[in-house]
Amino acid sequence: MRSLIKAVTAALLWLAAASAAAEAYPAKPVKVIVPYAAGGNMEHWRPTLSKVGQLLGQNFFVDYRPGAGGNIGSDIVAKSPGDGYTLLIGTIGTHAINVSAYAKMPYDAVKDFTPIVFLATMANVAIVNPATPVKSIREFIDHARANPGKLNFGSPGNGSSAHLTGEMFSQVNGLTLQHVPYKGSAPAMMDLMAGRIDVMFDNIPLPLPHIKAGKLRALAVTSAQRSAVLPDMPTLAEAGVKGFDVSSWYGIYAPAGLPRELVLRLNAAFNEALRTPEIRDQLSAQGWTVTGGTPEQFGAFARAEQERWATVVKTANVRVE
Repeated sequence: MRSLIKAVTAALLWLAAASAAAEAYPAKPVKVIVPYAAGGNMEHWRPTLSKVGQLLGQNFFVDYRPGAGGNIGSDIVAKSPGDGYTLLIGTIGTHAINVSAYAKMPYDAVKDFTPIVFLATMANVAIVNPATPVKSIREFIDHARANPGKLNFGSPGNGSSAHLTGEMFSQVNGLTLQHVPYKGSAPAMMDLMAGRIDVMFDNIPLPLPHIKAGKLRALAVTSAQRSAVLPDMPTLAEAGVKGFDVSSWYGIYAPAGLPRELVLRLNAAFNEALRTPEIRDQLSAQGWTVTGGTPEQFGAFARAEQERWATVVKTANVRVE
């Protein structure tokens, strides 16, 4: 009986300490690891992190740890303490595509992380050089079928979401498009504007100024709904590619083992930040579709995405060493 009392007392004391720690969280600045190089889409999340920091009374600062398609930075978080002071901006790459595309993964995308919140999605846009003899995605498909194996598509690199979007597009439409990987979207887009490659499927923000300037021609967006920043551009589904719905996505992860109280505290703060008009308007103007929601919803979505992209990776025989 005494042993039982001691065990119960110890458990109650532990719960009380955990609850007190959760109430005090965050007691110091929180590091948010971005597993990609500075610049690009990741910069769009600074205002959101700043807002979350205001809501929780601490600084949420960015730490860039690029490399290996996001695997290096993600692995750092996977091996960090589950105390809420190291978070990750995870993506379709780090937590869906890489799982199947990389020959060796340093972490388990499910077991090594605690999902916190689904931040937002970003559609890709199919773009071509204005000199290309097509003005719609249907015309491009017909052009590619009439020239099997002669057309190519560029991407920021092997295993990127743009690469896999191109592979899925080819598979769904029965096309033979040759993949040309680059070291980033910018050099690929320069070659597209120079006419050295035929098409790209990239996140909207980078090509948007070139589309507006007439240096690139947009054919369709890859998401199920039209983009707020390209409202006149049809979706692939509207253009006849039925069921095609691909968007890059971003979310917040913590290491595995984060106490439930901290999961809920962080989730509530991020959801509140995403609901504020200034944050929603800023993200919408950059092409994002804000999601939010519960940790469970985000976790279920990410697991479904892993299964979905595993099929595309296997069919396209994508392997990143």
